[in-house]
Amino acid sequence: MVDRWRRRMDQALDMVHSRALGPHRGHLLNAPESLPPETRDFLTGLGIAGITDDGLWLEALTHGSLGTPRNYERLEFLGDRVLGLVIAEWLHEQSDQAEGKLSQRLNALVSREMCAHQAREIGLPPHIRLGKQARDDGGADSDNILGDVMEALLGASFLTLGFEPTRLIVRQIWADAVSGHAGHRKHPKSALQEWAAGNRRKVPTYEVVNRSGPDHAAVFTIRVSIKGVGEAEASGPSKQEAEKRAAAVFMEKFA
Repeated sequence: MVDRWRRRMDQALDMVHSRALGPHRGHLLNAPESLPPETRDFLTGLGIAGITDDGLWLEALTHGSLGTPRNYERLEFLGDRVLGLVIAEWLHEQSDQAEGKLSQRLNALVSREMCAHQAREIGLPPHIRLGKQARDDGGADSDNILGDVMEALLGASFLTLGFEPTRLIVRQIWADAVSGHAGHRKHPKSALQEWAAGNRRKVPTYEVVNRSGPDHAAVFTIRVSIKGVGEAEASGPSKQEAEKRAAAVFMEKFA
């Protein structure tokens, strides 16, 4: 009888302990991930103070290769629109140029290459969360990834701080680009097309001659040719950038 009583007491105590420890243990296992201190300092340095939702900022910095439920893609979609509005307002405010010239500058200032350049300038690459293979493949220096994460950060800023603080952040980061020559010169593809028309040549044709690297760090090689004149090749992290570079090479070589 005594042994049976002791067994029942032991079982009852086990149940009490498991109920008491269960929720606590679950809390530890499911504790939300926090921003690393260096990343928090990086964001604070951009003017993003008082961060309370670490999860949103981690999402903005996370590439799909990490395998987490959420990554930067939705925030990048939002940030792209916020950036476009801020830069468009800025250009309209400081210039009385015609719509065509304003559009030319806007496209250059919000391009993926420009966003990637700004990401490098502010020291963003070390804070991007990538899977091992993507990082080994150079994902932290990919224009595609850097540009997207830059826009995702602006999207997260808009959601947490609002438009006006995000506008100030953009103006701080893009100040040199807007005051410089970005977008003042005609796009190389447009310049080449006008050159061909002015010289009574056929329109330029572009073709992909090579694609290498993984999807997140792809490199495209484009050949542009004009019948009766010649051809030129160039590579870039996207078809659009490779075409632009090829057109510039062609103009240097033949125009």
